[in-house]
Amino acid sequence: MTTLDALDASAPAALFESRRPALSVIAALLRNPLQAMPPEVYRERLVLARTGKRTSLYVCDPALIQEALTKQAGKLGKGDLIRKVLGPAIGEGLLTADGAHWRWQRQAVASGFQHERLLGFLPAMIAAAEATRERWQAASAPLDIGHEMMRTTFDIIVETMLSGAQALDVGKVEQAISDYLEPSNFMFIYNLFGAPDWLPYPGRGKARASTRYLRESLTGLVAQRRAQAPEHGDLLDMLLASADPETDRAMSDAEIVDNLLTFVTAGHETTALGLAWTFHLLAQNRDWEARVLDEIAGVTGGGPLRPAHIADLPLTKAVFQEAMRLYPPAPVITRQVEAPFALGGVPLEPGMVLYVPIHAVHRHERLWERPDVFDPSRFMGDAARGRHRYAYLPFGAGPRICIGSAFATMEAVAILAVLLPGLRLDPLPGKAPEPTLKITLRPKQPLLMSASPRG
Repeated sequence: MTTLDALDASAPAALFESRRPALSVIAALLRNPLQAMPPEVYRERLVLARTGKRTSLYVCDPALIQEALTKQAGKLGKGDLIRKVLGPAIGEGLLTADGAHWRWQRQAVASGFQHERLLGFLPAMIAAAEATRERWQAASAPLDIGHEMMRTTFDIIVETMLSGAQALDVGKVEQAISDYLEPSNFMFIYNLFGAPDWLPYPGRGKARASTRYLRESLTGLVAQRRAQAPEHGDLLDMLLASADPETDRAMSDAEIVDNLLTFVTAGHETTALGLAWTFHLLAQNRDWEARVLDEIAGVTGGGPLRPAHIADLPLTKAVFQEAMRLYPPAPVITRQVEAPFALGGVPLEPGMVLYVPIHAVHRHERLWERPDVFDPSRFMGDAARGRHRYAYLPFGAGPRICIGSAFATMEAVAILAVLLPGLRLDPLPGKAPEPTLKITLRPKQPLLMSASPRG
């Protein structure tokens, strides 16, 4: 396997300048924003693109990604694009805040994601997966696997992070998230050309209504919990009790809602998508599925999955990791330059946008052998240890790496280990699903599969 980290990261990197016409980029954004990235990002280290009012640098070299997101992190902000696209929905929570406001919010929730605490969530994860298995066993119609995984991970979020929030309607929440993300391609285009915020676009009304529904639902939940004693010990209790260590200021209800929305939307959506793509890939690669089934049977002895089994399922974990390599749920990291610096010999000025195209990095021809082939062995043994840590970024990287990465991985392994032994999933006839970028990497058409008992 060749790796970009073998190159001299201190030397000026070869810079490729993309010259796609603006109309071609707009057409790609309307069709599928994933295709709007310069195609060279799958083989070059640095790609510069100028479109509309934006100059963008795509960084695909792991060593340069590391430099940008760690050493130069203080000179980069989330930027206008993230604030305009995600801000109306999730305000200034962990995902969108910058600087000191981000740091103290991160500190406020960090203890909720320590390893010992995560182990305590495993029974709830297993129970939610078992409920899904029972639902699938009773199903007669094809299953929309994406929707099914949204429902399962939502149940887990509610049980582990928002105890007593069963009144939240999973169907309405899922639809609200989809309605909000659907017109995101127009948001990309408007930001690219500096269009005014008031300019309408298709789906804007639904997106605003979905935001109102989500925020009102969680605002009611926060008000209800404030009137109770802090007895649940969940994420919401932690947010209610948190305070800025420098000012001793507590979080307002709006700030708590911002963070709850971040976890409810981004948290359950990304894991659900990673699992949906995993089931799709295993249905295309039955040899790997058989090996996973053997591992699960060997660990559980053919009995029910227990929390203690999760740590002994490295291949099941590797299968999920490989699915997130091929279909990273969050396929792009976006930053805006706030102070000048040079990266790989390329000068960056304030206002420029820096992209880490995770989908391209994960399929980069100079980073991965047979990059488009499903091969979970990449995450086993020496293959995993020998790779540059910034060549694989399903949860982001640097100080802002997803705080829920260990939670999501543990959750995914538990769900796979419960569902795979009891049921075989077969895709319905038709063309292969196309991934499309709607902030997250969703299948353009539902991933419909039929479930049948294993013989």
